Amino acid sequence: MRKYRTRSWRAFDPTAAAPAPSPATRLRILGLDPGSRCTGFGVIDCAGVDAVHVAHGSIVTGTARPTARLRVIFEAVQALVIEHRPDEIAVERVFVKRNVDSALKLGQARGAALCAVPQGTPIFEYAARAIKLTVVGFGGADKRQVAHMMRALLRIEGRMAVDASDALAVALCHAQSRRMHAIGRAAEGGATLIPVGGSSV
Repeated sequence: MRKYRTRSWRAFDPTAAAPAPSPATRLRILGLDPGSRCTGFGVIDCAGVDAVHVAHGSIVTGTARPTARLRVIFEAVQALVIEHRPDEIAVERVFVKRNVDSALKLGQARGAALCAVPQGTPIFEYAARAIKLTVVGFGGADKRQVAHMMRALLRIEGRMAVDASDALAVALCHAQSRRMHAIGRAAEGGATLIPVGGSSV
């Protein structure tokens, strides 16, 4: 396991034995990694098994007052939605470990981001461990491994902020989840993907 965690992800070649893409409507996904001081975002287009990088970056709120930070996040996500017009939104689920205060601030940032999403746009949430398992193959992967896989899978050159790579990972996790549900739906005729507080896709 130690060898897998530190070396095997470096050798991953996303082009090796890639399955042929299946016909599908193009779908744009906005991934969000909420944070009170820095919220990452990543936009991808996917059709079949293909995922194409569109944009990524960070919404930095700096040292403003807490309420002002939430306003910055809300307005920035609102501008992103207007610019990129995503079909679906994917966001990382808030996880409470020890620091309840930090979890509360994270939840507020998440709420500010999601309030900027237009009504009717499906929103999906994923646990951090599930995201890492999907994009890296190991639920305990660190941020360096996630960033490496995002550069490899989406063919991105250069460095990127960890918040942005995490947001791209959320978007890619959702794209993969959609594909798996589509396969299950075709095989069993009953699988559905349910957005947060919404109807099935």
